[in-house]
Amino acid sequence: MKTYLVGGAVRDELLDFPFHEKDWVVVGATVEEMLEQGYQQVGKDFPVFLHPETKDEYALARTERKTAAGYKGFAVHASPEVTLEEDLARRDLTINAIAKDEDGNIIDPYNGQQDVHDKILRHVSPAFSEDPVRILRVARFAARYLHLGFIIADETMQLMKDMVAAGEVDALVPERVWQEMEKALGERSPSRFIEVLRDCGALKIILPELDCLFGVPQPEEHHPEIDTGIHTLMVLQQACKLSQATDVRFAALMHDLGKGTTPKEEWPRHIGHEARSADLVLEACKRLRIPNDYRDLAERTARFHMHYHRALELKASTMVETLTKLDAFRKPERFEKFLLASEADAHGRTGYEDKYFEQGDFFRRAFRAANSVDVAALREQGFENLDLANKIHEERIRLVKEVKG
Repeated sequence: MKTYLVGGAVRDELLDFPFHEKDWVVVGATVEEMLEQGYQQVGKDFPVFLHPETKDEYALARTERKTAAGYKGFAVHASPEVTLEEDLARRDLTINAIAKDEDGNIIDPYNGQQDVHDKILRHVSPAFSEDPVRILRVARFAARYLHLGFIIADETMQLMKDMVAAGEVDALVPERVWQEMEKALGERSPSRFIEVLRDCGALKIILPELDCLFGVPQPEEHHPEIDTGIHTLMVLQQACKLSQATDVRFAALMHDLGKGTTPKEEWPRHIGHEARSADLVLEACKRLRIPNDYRDLAERTARFHMHYHRALELKASTMVETLTKLDAFRKPERFEKFLLASEADAHGRTGYEDKYFEQGDFFRRAFRAANSVDVAALREQGFENLDLANKIHEERIRLVKEVKG
């Protein structure tokens, strides 16, 4: 029985890249032997165990055989006879197929160290094409390591395109797509994730609402970059500068979906795109089973981001109505995230990346004023029920007018 450190920890150690989790593979052991040593079995489809003290994951060396379409269509074989090299052969990329033994020796049968050095994401074997999730993983690693100069090997990109053409991506289940997408949104360059999916043709299957934005023009006086798809990726990049929160980044990514449904004869204008965008956000989130908190922020950002841009022009009553529809008084944290996503939209245009926009700070002042209504005092004055609600609304408008001067 031998244990080896594998995968991400070895890769990131070679890259001098921060990592937190350690995964291990165990060669020459049985399930019974692992349980006797106090390991806790957690794997349903194959033998994975938690170390009794560190809680690191230990998996028995295994091989896989494709039996059906999709990422679950595998027959897994784990036994003491499976070698380390056989286990590493089933991994997605060469940089993830490196192991280190207990003495610190590197085992690298597929030249992963060279690809780490050359900064190349390359598949280990043709078996890569058997699991469509690997397309998402390659896109995610491209997003993680873009700043280090990593690129995808031409033959790997071609294999990904072939997989899309063969319909493998159609077999992806929503939960798995979202799991990889959420991780990608937390990476340093999530726009690269979208670019890779688009380059291989997977984006039009996974998120057609987003894919169709590329090539759609916008008015040049407001959008010097013109192309809506390019603008969307620029907004996502700006959101990354403003916030680490993946729901803010998701809202930034999804805010302009409605522009993809504007009739060509109306280009480059997109009248009413906000409501269409919000509806498309709801459709996409339902299809991909995206969590409600992500959905709600993205939907409100899509519906009201133009109110952010016009904040200085809005009447006090419209401002209060907008704050109410944003549910800012009950969920101020989400309101702040809406402002960040909308600010990213303002910055996500050629030439506007470093410009100061006062709309966000004005919205914050208006909210603080409107939120300062003394409800208890109004109750003491005899207001209740609908009369109280109407009076609160009136007071909020009055206070916002004072902010507007």
